[in-house]
Amino acid sequence: MIPQPERQRIIDLIRREVVPAIGCTEPVAVALCAARSAELLGGLPERIDVRLSANILKNAMGVGIPGTGMIGLPIAIALGALIGRCERGLEVLCDVTPEAVERGRAYIDEKRIGIALKEAIAEKLYIEVETFAAGHRAVAVIAGGHTDFVFLRVDDDVLLDLRTPGAAEVSDDKVPLSLERVWDFAVSAPVEELRFILEARRLNKAAAEESFGGEFGHCVGRTLRRERELKVIGDSIFSRILAATSAACDARMAGAMIPVMSNSGSGNQGIAATLPVVVYAEETGADEERLVRALTLSHLTVIYIKQSLGRLSALCGCVVAATGSSCGIVYLMGGGFAQVTAAVKNMIANLTGMICDGAKPSCAMKLASGVSTAVLSALMAMDGHCVSPVEGIIDEDVDKCIRNLTDIGRDGMCETDRLVLGIMTGKS
Repeated sequence: MIPQPERQRIIDLIRREVVPAIGCTEPVAVALCAARSAELLGGLPERIDVRLSANILKNAMGVGIPGTGMIGLPIAIALGALIGRCERGLEVLCDVTPEAVERGRAYIDEKRIGIALKEAIAEKLYIEVETFAAGHRAVAVIAGGHTDFVFLRVDDDVLLDLRTPGAAEVSDDKVPLSLERVWDFAVSAPVEELRFILEARRLNKAAAEESFGGEFGHCVGRTLRRERELKVIGDSIFSRILAATSAACDARMAGAMIPVMSNSGSGNQGIAATLPVVVYAEETGADEERLVRALTLSHLTVIYIKQSLGRLSALCGCVVAATGSSCGIVYLMGGGFAQVTAAVKNMIANLTGMICDGAKPSCAMKLASGVSTAVLSALMAMDGHCVSPVEGIIDEDVDKCIRNLTDIGRDGMCETDRLVLGIMTGKS
């Protein structure tokens, strides 16, 4: 068993990275930054200038904003400045009302918001909001994490300055992990210390259930539960996993006012790390302790992989999140660390290279692809089948396999990221 002081560090890490969020985290983080800048200004801004890293811009262009029926950054920025509550973090827009939306529309129509790409920055997660009113100005900067303010200024008074080169990828409180350490923690820590992870089940399951009752996005989840589709794919644990996971994503990407439990700054990652494990546990009658440990294994695996990948990258987050859920499913199937290692290798051999082309309703389709591979990888691992080190990017050492994945997603796909953004911003 991992000693208590080290366990506490890991628990604190999970609590920091697995948090509730309303709406897609990139535009919501921009709204949060706008809210903070407006608070510093002390009144309604006459003008707002927003400068964003390419990855933030990409992930915020095509996604629904909760409670608005609108898509994209302008309404998120307007509402952040008008009614945002900074102390609520990624639930900053929890007080959105129809009246607030109309005020936001008017603010946009008055051409008060400017949005631009922040040039020549290393950080992939960077948000800068400058507000102006009555001859005064305020600046707020988020970098590295979706809620991490690194610079605050009112006029010429600097209130906070934590900016350092590469701050987005470095954390002083980073907890060293390996896949074996993740496994040891998840299966040996006292279950009472881990029960908080069940809140992920409650929130993300509720999001899926609400989605089944409405029309959200491309209705991927509902499509998978219709009679015609069930005749094709069957009414099985597998199809229920796909439906629940994609349904929660349908609602979130459409801008439903529904909180989900995120992981490493992404609601979709939180959904994909949670619901496949929850559905498998419920369908197979797993007891609560096994579910708690499986969810912990899934979420901590995602956190571990994201430590080297970074918050945002050209690699779709469902690759990482589904890898976590595959590990959780292996545990629920009765597998040990050897089978978990095999499942991770199978996932990396299959899904590496799936691009991120922004947050949008069709992300639900990618989550369905990711979690279907998670189930396949788990089944193969339990049957003793694992992609070998002579194949492609797979290595004998599972942690080296993970580094191969993250090196490709973080560094190797940079040109892909640039090209994808060019395509997205070049559409008429």
